Amino acid sequence: MLSKKKTIELIEAMGELFPDAECELVHRNTFELLISVLLSAQATDVSVNKITPNLFEKYPTPEAFSKAPIEDIMEMIKTINLYRNKSKYIKACSQKLVADFNSEVPQTRKELESLLGIGRKSANVVLSVAFKIPAIAVDTHVERVAKRLGICSPDATVREVEETLMKKLPPEMWSIAHHRLIFFGRYQCTARSHDHTVCLQLLGQK
Repeated sequence: MLSKKKTIELIEAMGELFPDAECELVHRNTFELLISVLLSAQATDVSVNKITPNLFEKYPTPEAFSKAPIEDIMEMIKTINLYRNKSKYIKACSQKLVADFNSEVPQTRKELESLLGIGRKSANVVLSVAFKIPAIAVDTHVERVAKRLGICSPDATVREVEETLMKKLPPEMWSIAHHRLIFFGRYQCTARSHDHTVCLQLLGQK
């Protein structure tokens, strides 16, 4: 596997390729980010961004969602994968925010993971993007690229990928590394069959 030094060099090279790498979920506040992240599980950011403007116009707050009929939420997000379950998650998540967190999105991983529909990956996105707390959210792109480039073991679990990246990168790079790995996997080193030597060349690798 790659050394810490080499891993940092690769992430920096990705930054040169994608200097504007950042969260592509469109949101105006932390609550909108939370719901968008929940919706993005097994769905593309593009598909989420298509439905959230109307969704947040109708239901802009946790209070609004907590009182919304499940059927109406379903109707508004039905183009998204797993929309039935996600409708229930959104309502339950909003109700808990109102009841337990004074309608504010909590700022700790443990509290975020107490919200229905929010797992470790989603919590890490909210922590890093909304609260600027160093975190690495391992999605399919991050996992695939990290393994393909030899940053971590090919048989590593998602949690092990996260822990390996955290060990090999300084905390101040965690959040930006997450975005750069996603952009590199989404727009260059895709899951589709391609000439991987080009990917390596772009990163300054032989």
